[in-house]
Amino acid sequence: MKPKSLSLTSGSVSRGMLLFAVPMFFSNLFQQLYNAVDSLIVGNFLGGEALAAVSSSGSLIFLMTGFVNGVSLGAGVLIARHFGARDAQSLTRAVHTTVALGLAAGAALTVIGVLLTPQILRWMGTPDDVIGNSIIYFRIYFLGSIPVVLYNVGASILQSVGDSRSPMCYLIAASLLNVVLDLLFIGVFHMGVGSAAFATILSQLLSAGLAFRKLSRCGEAYAVRWRQIRFHGPTLRAVVAQGVPSGVQNSVISLANVIVQANINAFGSQAMAGCGAYSKVEGFAFLPVTCFAMALATFVSQNIGAGQTERVRRGMRFGILTSTILAEGIGAAIFLLAPLLIGAFNGEAAVVSIGVQQARTASLFYCLLAFSHCCAGILRGMGRPMVPMVIMLAIWCALRIVYITVTLHFLSDIRVIFWAYPLTWLISSALFAFYLLRCPIPVSEKNAAEK
Repeated sequence: MKPKSLSLTSGSVSRGMLLFAVPMFFSNLFQQLYNAVDSLIVGNFLGGEALAAVSSSGSLIFLMTGFVNGVSLGAGVLIARHFGARDAQSLTRAVHTTVALGLAAGAALTVIGVLLTPQILRWMGTPDDVIGNSIIYFRIYFLGSIPVVLYNVGASILQSVGDSRSPMCYLIAASLLNVVLDLLFIGVFHMGVGSAAFATILSQLLSAGLAFRKLSRCGEAYAVRWRQIRFHGPTLRAVVAQGVPSGVQNSVISLANVIVQANINAFGSQAMAGCGAYSKVEGFAFLPVTCFAMALATFVSQNIGAGQTERVRRGMRFGILTSTILAEGIGAAIFLLAPLLIGAFNGEAAVVSIGVQQARTASLFYCLLAFSHCCAGILRGMGRPMVPMVIMLAIWCALRIVYITVTLHFLSDIRVIFWAYPLTWLISSALFAFYLLRCPIPVSEKNAAEK
């Protein structure tokens, strides 16, 4: 192993975390840009109904892929722990078990997504003028589930050993390809919304191929050797124990978001388009949130593996503070520029009005969103994924749905839905703060034995 070039267990805490987090920031930025470009091109070339079909995709897609991505995050924490402890044998087993799990999950997701898409969309109350395009878009998207899952697995492995730069480069390449293909398929050939999903599949094939090319040629203990891809029983159990809570959390939150989307759908296609446009804008606020949450999970796990307890504390403080400040700054910009940003997706006055209302309700509370996600990342890195799962399922799912359902019964106003988010972010942040203040940092078994 040659861990010094990638390890987060030595050197300046702030410099190490920034060098790790900044490439992930740009990775997420380009991913968000090409998601936004999908909607921009569809909305401007194919109209509001097509935009509604594509814009409502986020909740359903994350419902289907969230579990797999959550398990990948759990596997990444395990890989980071073995990497920090310099345990080459356990690291190799964890990598190959994770890849095997990704292949199996991608195949299952393809079948489930293609078969269940129409039923889920009807259950969501998708309007008749949108559902046809939605079915086409989702079914084509899920036909590409294997490359989507494999890119996430490959990126998770690389990020877990401290290499966030390579996934950034691969995602940038995929993003550029996706933009070119969107313009070609929709702008030039006028192929319809299904071609946007097909462009996404091709771009994910490129990013997954590049990630596994790197992993198969790197010559390190975490290298992927195709003949060794199999399930290793004890490692699989460890991956499941670490990853399933995150996977369940992702899936149930996604299910809650699907229910929220169904409530939005009840307000009509203009509400769907306006909220869908806002969701693309909101994605930019998630950039410092997701990159620092992932950086904290990797940083905490590697340093616990290395027995660096005080370094864990310093990393926690730096990551939370930086993420919340950046998220709030982006939120303030979105609040001020909301009409311009929403209007870029669709110029209809009603669509813009709804999107601006949602933006100006939620954007000044992004600091709470960042704080909750950072705390969840820290707890996953500590090997305590059940805590964020319980808090987020109780607050972001159960409480959010109850609040929306009960309040809409008495007040039929879409702003009821918009306020559900900052209210639940506030409650979850308070619970996370209470827990972390009383939570001791664990010591890895290997380092405890050496001491």
